[in-house]
Amino acid sequence: MPITTSAKKALRQSVRRKIRNTIKKDAYKDAVRVVRKFVSDGKIEDAKKALVLAYQALDKAAKTHAIKKNKAGRLKSRLTKFIGKSVNK
Repeated sequence: MPITTSAKKALRQSVRRKIRNTIKKDAYKDAVRVVRKFVSDGKIEDAKKALVLAYQALDKAAKTHAIKKNKAGRLKSRLTKFIGKSVNK
């Protein structure tokens, strides 16, 4: 346990940040999961609409440093590719 007041404050901050980051991460993971589910079910139009929400969630997570920018870009690229491959089938 922290002893000094600055260490106590740092602990409080890190707990708050962890909660905030977890919320952002869960949001983008759910959005990505929805897109993949729509594609696997063959609902391409719904997947394209959900892709916009996934992009937003990924960008917010990257903007607040919950995830790195490259990870957000990589996931967006892979999702778009995934939808594109199922359209061409």
